[in-house]
Amino acid sequence: MGKLIVITAPSGAGKTTIVRHLIKTFDFLGFSISATTREKRKHEEHGKDYYFMSVDEFKKMRRRRKFLEWEEVYENQFYGTLKSEVERIWEEEKHIIFDVDVKGAKDIKKSYPDETLAIFIKPPSIEELWNRLRNRKTEDEASLKKRFKRSKREMKYEKKFDKILVNDDLTTALKEAEQMVLDFIQPKKSKTKSKSKK
Repeated sequence: MGKLIVITAPSGAGKTTIVRHLIKTFDFLGFSISATTREKRKHEEHGKDYYFMSVDEFKKMRRRRKFLEWEEVYENQFYGTLKSEVERIWEEEKHIIFDVDVKGAKDIKKSYPDETLAIFIKPPSIEELWNRLRNRKTEDEASLKKRFKRSKREMKYEKKFDKILVNDDLTTALKEAEQMVLDFIQPKKSKTKSKSKK
């Protein structure tokens, strides 16, 4: 069994940027692709960024207990981690990295307490978090305010995780994230594979 690196944060804190960097840096990490019922954004690909599903399809898989964790983040907007993703990556003899919300991170840690490192990415301030969300320009004003309200609520859970990483200066945050992963995984003992160039 491999180990699990769970990266979580309120929206806008930069967790996806950090996860992508770690995947590029370490060949021993495999990315767990989450399932979601939200609409696909222009730059996203099914099966690469997310598994995009209908609400009915998601609920059907949930009833069949196909998810390691799931949450209804907003009304009829579900996110979840498929158990098959964990199996797929472990079959590749890699450790797993997750980009999930706060509740999902807690659920994964609960399922694999000894094998999981849960890292909470924290913005330098609430004001900066608001600026980052607004600058993404992916939502209208109403949706943006709803997301910000949820993000503020999620900030209160930071002490429930193994590590807290303040993402103020991105270069520094990336280096610190690398070190946290290395300290936990001990890559000299793990099997690594070179990535094939496409």
